[in-house]
Amino acid sequence: QVQLVESGGGLVQAGGSLRLSCAASGSIVSSNFNTMGWYRQAPGKQRELVATITSGGNTNYADYADSVKGRFAISRDNAKNTVYLQMNSLKPEDTAIYYCYFWKFRAYWGQGTQVTVSS
Repeated sequence: QVQLVESGGGLVQAGGSLRLSCAASGSIVSSNFNTMGWYRQAPGKQRELVATITSGGNTNYADYADSVKGRFAISRDNAKNTVYLQMNSLKPEDTAIYYCYFWKFRAYWGQGTQVTVSS
């Protein structure tokens, strides 16, 4: 199985920045051909994609929700099986619980970390 440990959430003012981290461990975790990323869920809303990054051998492929393009940047350290989400120019509408996501053969989810952006 896969265990995901998230860190980096918190409270920030609009326009500020936060960096989320998520470390994956487990028997099937490896640096090749898996997807890691972040989804978020705001109160009363469905969980939605924020960003994902897929390791394809020597190349990583990133995907972003339109709402965060140009403000958020996803990256990964394959040696540490860790994914990062740098969030800049945060807006109140970015307030949500952010869930780490790992996919290889099936989806795995972290417990979530709260991000609150005050206006």
